[in-house]
Amino acid sequence: MAKLKTIYICQECGCESQKWLGKCPECSNWNTMVEEIVDKAKEDSLHSSISFSKPLNINEIELTDEERYNTSMEEFDRVLGGGIVKGSLVLVGGDPGIGKSTLLLQVSKSIAESKKIFYISGEESAKQIKIRAQRLNVETSNLFIISETNISVIERMIEEFRPEVVVIDSIQTMYKSELQSAPGSVSQVREATATLMRIAKNLNIAIFIVGHVTKEGSIAGPRVLEHMVDTVLYFEGDRHHTYRILRTVKNRFGSTNEIGIFEMKGNGLREVKNPSEMLLSGRPENVPGSSIVCSIEGTRPVLVEIQALTSNTNFGMPRRMATGIDYNRVVLIMAVLEKRVGLQLQTSDVYVNVAGGLKIDEPACDLGVALAIASSFRNLYIDSKTILIGEVGLTGEIRGVNFIEKRILEAQKIGFNRCIIPKENIKGIEIIPNINVVAVDNIYEALDEVLGG
Repeated sequence: MAKLKTIYICQECGCESQKWLGKCPECSNWNTMVEEIVDKAKEDSLHSSISFSKPLNINEIELTDEERYNTSMEEFDRVLGGGIVKGSLVLVGGDPGIGKSTLLLQVSKSIAESKKIFYISGEESAKQIKIRAQRLNVETSNLFIISETNISVIERMIEEFRPEVVVIDSIQTMYKSELQSAPGSVSQVREATATLMRIAKNLNIAIFIVGHVTKEGSIAGPRVLEHMVDTVLYFEGDRHHTYRILRTVKNRFGSTNEIGIFEMKGNGLREVKNPSEMLLSGRPENVPGSSIVCSIEGTRPVLVEIQALTSNTNFGMPRRMATGIDYNRVVLIMAVLEKRVGLQLQTSDVYVNVAGGLKIDEPACDLGVALAIASSFRNLYIDSKTILIGEVGLTGEIRGVNFIEKRILEAQKIGFNRCIIPKENIKGIEIIPNINVVAVDNIYEALDEVLGG
């Protein structure tokens, strides 16, 4: 019997090596190299049958809009860029128990009103899915449940019955019998995804695959998985809270970094049509350390509350903590307040939190963070009907931001009557009724306008 050829593959990044290594040379993770068998005969036959497609002149290629399936869930359609694109491969990732299966079952219910759908599960039996379907009031004759993990069997079923949409739950449970490695390994996940991609493109079928998330917050399996698919969605939130956020991090057919917000109820997920109102509900008014900012998430303006707390430290090294916002950005803003404004924060513990569980990362929220910290430090409150927009520079200047009119209109719609913006953005803004727009040039003017100096 011929000796089997084996190689070692990193389970994190897919790096290949001829010998075992304790530390991966690519991603620097320890103990991730796993031995896998290479089928040389299969590779040789593959190379001998290679064919190529005809090169196309770029001027001869005709453009047509992608055909999409619209669901009854507007928030879901939003993150996909306007609906489900035919022939697309969509990866949905999230923590265990966050509601990925519930979301896709509800989406399947919406599409099954006019399309045939295969819901293929490798983790649950058909009866378990039926129990969840009853709870979600899913009753349709176009939804077919399949409990299968062999990707070759799944491929034959799809080619025979030709559904319009397929859901795979989850990709880590699928395996190809020709490979010797266990389901969930780098080679199995890569081969299963490649097979599904070929099915989606050749048969023009939209396919959703569920991917588990590691404790570091990334999709489990090789990083190449995210590069292979057309769209990557992350389902975020705390399972102990009711609100869930569906975020787009990659989309070949629409805007990236778009979000959809859902509320988990007993009978499934409910869309939140007005996230600004939801995120501001229950906020305290006229309390030091609270400010309102407007963040652009994809194409949507969202009003968010920034909370800050400062207190005298009992230790030699003051503590700084940030939740929902970049820690380094908070430290930078504190340094500007100390150097340019004179706030003696070096003897205070500082805690900054974004209320509602949302994560923000755009500089337009800097002014709100700075004034929330100053408000708590001076024990002065910011008027509850004031919204703060602007990027803070290292010299204390307030720099302009984009989509300023869209932000102001969102604040006006929610009921705010005063908006602090950079002076650079005041040019060309049309007069907006029922809201007073105040332009400031630097952090001193903003403090004087909001906190009285």
